[in-house]
Amino acid sequence: MAIHFNNTKIIATVGPASNTPERLRALIQEGVDVFRLNFSHGTHPEHLKVIEHVRAINATEGFNICLLQDLQGPKIRINDVEDGAIEIVEGQQLTFVCDKSMGTPQRLSHSYSRLAQDVRPGDAILIDDGKLEVRVISSDGVNKVLTEVIYGGVVKPRKGMNLPDTVVTAPSLTEKDLQDLHFGLDNNVEWVALSFVRKVEDIHEIKRIIAERGKDTRVVAKIEKPEAIRNIDSIIAATDAVMVARGDLGVEIGMEEVPMLQKMIVEKCTALGKPVIIATQMMESMITNPRPTRAETNDIANAVMDGADTLMLSAETAAGAYPIETIRSMVRTIQSVESQAPVFHRNFVFHSEADTFLNDTVVANAVNLARDTNARALIGLTKSGYTAFQIAKHRPKASIFIFTDNRALLNTLNLVWGIRGFYYDRFVSTDETITDLKDILIKEGHLESGDVFINIGSMPVMEKKRANMIKLSIVH
Repeated sequence: MAIHFNNTKIIATVGPASNTPERLRALIQEGVDVFRLNFSHGTHPEHLKVIEHVRAINATEGFNICLLQDLQGPKIRINDVEDGAIEIVEGQQLTFVCDKSMGTPQRLSHSYSRLAQDVRPGDAILIDDGKLEVRVISSDGVNKVLTEVIYGGVVKPRKGMNLPDTVVTAPSLTEKDLQDLHFGLDNNVEWVALSFVRKVEDIHEIKRIIAERGKDTRVVAKIEKPEAIRNIDSIIAATDAVMVARGDLGVEIGMEEVPMLQKMIVEKCTALGKPVIIATQMMESMITNPRPTRAETNDIANAVMDGADTLMLSAETAAGAYPIETIRSMVRTIQSVESQAPVFHRNFVFHSEADTFLNDTVVANAVNLARDTNARALIGLTKSGYTAFQIAKHRPKASIFIFTDNRALLNTLNLVWGIRGFYYDRFVSTDETITDLKDILIKEGHLESGDVFINIGSMPVMEKKRANMIKLSIVH
């Protein structure tokens, strides 16, 4: 089964429109690199079926498609409402309570038990991605919050609530998240996304749990709160990857601020070799239409030019009418940009006091050598994945091929810009290893006679330490 390959990777959210083996295979064939399991919806048995389907496809086809578990976090939602929808009107008073009662035009129930303790008079409460807005008049500090409707409209059940003016005291990892996280770790998901990250301690906590379980699952910090922006440097330094979650972020801080924040976060992440994902409303119109809007196509192109590692689709592939067409359209746009825009060869300043200074310098020089010699491939050997992340951060035009004897790492790396992974466990000598890797790539059709290729590795090869060697070769 041949698949499309872009340097900029694609995450597709799995849902009713895409959760069968046949649909998953079709999406992979069109160019999906990662499947997202959205734990705001679905049951553990339903998610387990998808995990098993993806793993079976990988085993059969030799792919490295990885799984991203997206935890719900302290997402606040409206509960059920009368008749499936109610209308609230500007100027009216509306009471919020945390219970299981049916919502009415005068009284809405919600899922957040600390709302009455957290809000203050004047705080805004936004509903349904900001389509509706109310302002807090008063709170009894226990369970009842009285508000005035500023922008009215139709309230539907299970819609999200945002509190842009309020310091939310709920932890980033809820009880539900902890149960879901342990399920994900039991099933060895490669990545887990932590929602509503606010401070670096949120990352430390989830990493502590993962370490206690003896797992190597990597963490994605979802940036969607004002507090996260204030703490962005420490969060990026502590996490393994970042997601610019533009939906809640745009509601919490104002959507006009998001474009420049997106560029800032991408730049900071790339400089540290941390993968960065751009998410939300990438191709929203394709939930119901077979073609994207011009604005959506431009949005994808700009994310690629910014330097995003990965673009994420949500309802477009989970519940939309055109999941295959959505991937096909996104791939075409990515390929067009990558063939024309100056997205390659980024340079960085290295600090000599850093523990990885020598390794980082070796990688940077290898990438520069590949550029100067118009090399076809950069070939890396890695145990932990560090060298792979470092090669990718430079955005080389040469194809990146990573070999490792760590099978789980192959899937993990599938989220990272430009990387294609291969399993390799025959480490005899440096010369023999280089020859083996060349032969594998020739057999797979990635190298041919006359191609220049560059190996990055560690000598002696059996010690599997950080990269200290660059070798330039030509296929004869």
